[in-house]
Amino acid sequence: MHTVYRGSHRRCFSSNVAVIKIFCLCAVLLIPGMVSAAEQERGVDRVLRMHGIAFHVLCPNQGSLNTLTIVPSGLKEDNSAIKREIDGSVTGVEVADLNGDGSPEIYVYINSAGSGSYGSLVAYSANKKRSLSEIYLPPLENDPENSKGYMGHDGFNVSEGVLVRSFPVYNQGDSNATPTGGTRSLEYQLVAGEAGLRLEVVKSSIH
Repeated sequence: MHTVYRGSHRRCFSSNVAVIKIFCLCAVLLIPGMVSAAEQERGVDRVLRMHGIAFHVLCPNQGSLNTLTIVPSGLKEDNSAIKREIDGSVTGVEVADLNGDGSPEIYVYINSAGSGSYGSLVAYSANKKRSLSEIYLPPLENDPENSKGYMGHDGFNVSEGVLVRSFPVYNQGDSNATPTGGTRSLEYQLVAGEAGLRLEVVKSSIH
């Protein structure tokens, strides 16, 4: 006759669940720039600094439409706050100097509400540390090759001098919850365009 310790099994299972939850929370917090679930609920209020310039980023993250506010400080000419309406919530914020010109950029990652969770970007450069200039990210739909199978669920991060955009690739017949085409990663470099700085794809891969 085998003795089954049901109470012990329940306590062990509960303990394992608690450990997994703590591990997942720590993993989220260790990803640079990512906004935690708690921040998404109460709103984003962050100050990021680089090269003597600070960016105070605020967003309530309430509802499907929000007001994003970026307040710079340390600029030589214009430290006016920038306010703009965004479609979705802020899911990440990073400061970087992708073009290595000594003037930092602020990158704000946004995902729309709903099951699609389409990604967008709001980004500004501290133009020679004088004032903020908007950085242009070309619409993904204007890139027929790299937008194949795209249905949202974007993630952004800065890595080794490039901005990386990743999203699942959907094959024909895939449901929103079960993409089967792998994950596409696009690497963008910050370059000077005719109307100012822009992000340009320099590498595309699927894994």
